[in-house]
Amino acid sequence: MKSKFKIKGLDCANCASQLERLIQKIDGIENASISFMTERMEIEYDETRKEEIMQKLKKVIKKEEPDVIIEEI
Repeated sequence: MKSKFKIKGLDCANCASQLERLIQKIDGIENASISFMTERMEIEYDETRKEEIMQKLKKVIKKEEPDVIIEEI
């Protein structure tokens, strides 16, 4: 399943790239891409584990970029 998010508060393209790499390591996420310029993130994941994956995703984002806010679109 694919989900798209608006991602606000990233400081730089380097931060987006680092965050993207960390998100791709989350168990259950098949692919993740973050566009710093458009402030969008798209992930592909195992839809049977959506709640678990979303919790892990938010935890990783809060740990690495505490000021970042994500909203599903």
